[in-house]
Amino acid sequence: MIADVSTIVARGMGIRRSGRWLLRPAAFGIAGGVIGLAGPSGVGKSTLLATFATLRRPHVGALDVLGYDIGNATDLRSVRARIGYLPARFSWAANLTAREFVAYAAYYKRMPAASVDAVLERMELTEVASIELGLLPADVRLRAGLAATCVHEPDLVLLDEPLTGLDDQRTAELVPLIRSLAPAVLLTATDPGWCDRVLTLSRGRLAEPETVFAAALRPYSIPMPCQQARVPAHA
Repeated sequence: MIADVSTIVARGMGIRRSGRWLLRPAAFGIAGGVIGLAGPSGVGKSTLLATFATLRRPHVGALDVLGYDIGNATDLRSVRARIGYLPARFSWAANLTAREFVAYAAYYKRMPAASVDAVLERMELTEVASIELGLLPADVRLRAGLAATCVHEPDLVLLDEPLTGLDDQRTAELVPLIRSLAPAVLLTATDPGWCDRVLTLSRGRLAEPETVFAAALRPYSIPMPCQQARVPAHA
């Protein structure tokens, strides 16, 4: 059974690219907390994350995010106002200052100017707000990306490889901040062991590895059955 209170609920959802299944049709639910999405390079983690962000549509099946059906145009507009999404690269903004980058996001999300100052302070960016993103260290640039992603205080934050390339010290400093971003944070990561829950995507199947850490958490989490739906013989 899939809990209807889950942040993300998929029913028979499948994703294809270039004629192959990145995710074979499956039913699953993902609750709150910090969830790490792992898997081999090129398996489709970023595509799955973009689908959860409503930037892509499933090839088959239905997807509800925060209780909204993304197949419904009205629901789609509503849920996008409650999602924060940061892709792995935002180099297009390298010439914008941290403040300009966040202000652009605030304008797009119809947030007041005061929200820009508030989130810059929250991310400890006030002193570097006038510096271009391309000149900032990688960890500070990530903070600017997180500020732009969360300027509208979303209920769900989706991050694509946010900690890649950072050393252990910078990662340790940023983990508590990432945990505080929203009630539900879903991120792709090479080493997501610090997350509350870890899912793996491999060979078109999404699963939760049976580990001591996951088993200890399960009594306090909404179950996430990952039942594989029957795939047509011609697929």
